Amino acid sequence: MVRAAVLPAVGAPLEIAEIDLPDPGPGQVRIRLAAAGVCHSDLSLTNGTMRVPVPAVLGHEGAGTVVAVGEGVTHVSPGTSVILNWAPSCGTCHACTLGEVWLCANALNGAADVYAHRASDGSDLHPGLNVAAFAEETVVPASCVLPLPDGIPLTDAALLGCAVLTGYGAIHHSAQVREGETVAVFGVGGVGLATLQSARIAGATTIVAVDVSPEKEELARAAGATDYVVASENTAREIRALTGKQGVDVAVECVGRAVTIRTAWESTRRGGRTTVVGIGGKDQQVTFNALELFHWGRTLSGCVYGNSDPAKDLPVLAEHVRAGRLDLGALVTERIALDGIPAAFENMVAGKGGRALVVF
Repeated sequence: MVRAAVLPAVGAPLEIAEIDLPDPGPGQVRIRLAAAGVCHSDLSLTNGTMRVPVPAVLGHEGAGTVVAVGEGVTHVSPGTSVILNWAPSCGTCHACTLGEVWLCANALNGAADVYAHRASDGSDLHPGLNVAAFAEETVVPASCVLPLPDGIPLTDAALLGCAVLTGYGAIHHSAQVREGETVAVFGVGGVGLATLQSARIAGATTIVAVDVSPEKEELARAAGATDYVVASENTAREIRALTGKQGVDVAVECVGRAVTIRTAWESTRRGGRTTVVGIGGKDQQVTFNALELFHWGRTLSGCVYGNSDPAKDLPVLAEHVRAGRLDLGALVTERIALDGIPAAFENMVAGKGGRALVVF
C-alpha cells in the first residue's frame, strides 16, 4: 500500500488515501519519492482551470529513487536517483520534429491512463500530469524519468522538475535575456524566485521583483532582485522610473492574470519583450489596440515549461547548482507532509511564501 493525495473530483478537497500500485510493466519505472513541490499548476487542476481525468493523484514536480524497472528499461536501474519529467516529448509529432519539444502534442496523453487503484474500493485512478508525485511511490513511463546529475541533493532536486526549468527557460530560452539587460519579474512564488535567480545568472543589471505582498521582498532580494515593487495601479510607472523612464528590456509574468499581463507589457520599453509564464483561466481577457501594438513594437509571447528540453537543460542547471549560482533550497519556504498540501494551496491563493515542498 502507498499513501497518496487523491483529487476525487474537480472542486473537491484532496483526500489522503491508500492506493494500490502495480508492478512496473514493459517500459515503466517504479519510483520511491523523496520530495514533491506544490506547484500552482496542481492548484489549477483542483479548480478546473486546467483539466485532466479524475479521480487523480496530482503532483508533477518530483524526485526520488528507482525501486524497480520493467522490461526494456535500460537508462535507469534500481537505486538510481531520478527527476520526474511530467511532459515527455514523443519525438514524432509536428512540434517535436521542429525541435520544439515543450509543445509536444502528445506530452500529456498519459494523464488519461489508469495507473493505480484506491485500496478501499478498487476504483480507477489517473496520474494527474502523468507522474502522480503526490504519493510515497509512483509508477511512470520510462520517458518520464531523467537520471539526476551528480552533486545535487535529492530532496531539493524535485524543484528542477518544474519551477526551475520553467523560470530558467523563461529567461534563457523564451526572453533570451542578454548580459546588461534589465528585467522585471511579476509574481514571487516558486517559479518567480527561480526566474529571479536565472535573470541574475544571465547577467541582468536592474532586476525588479513585483508582488502583491510586501513580505516577499526579502525572498526576492535574496534570489537576485535589485529592486522590489509592491503591485498597484502605479506599478508600470514605478518600473519605468527605475529604468530611466524607458521600461525594462524584459518582463516575465508568473501569475496568469489579465491585469498582471497587461502591466508587464506596459512595463517594458519600446521594442522590449514580455514573456507570459503564468497559467490563467479563459475568463482572463487581455486587450490591446492596434495603434499601440504598432507604436511600441513590443513582443508578447507565451512560455510553456520554460520552452525547455529537460534532457538538455538538466545538466546545465546541475552545473549552476554545483557552482553555487543556483540555490534550490532558497526557493523553498515550507517543508510539509502529504496532509499539508491543502494548506499549501491556501497559502498560494493568499500569496504567501515561495515553494512548499512535500518531503517523504
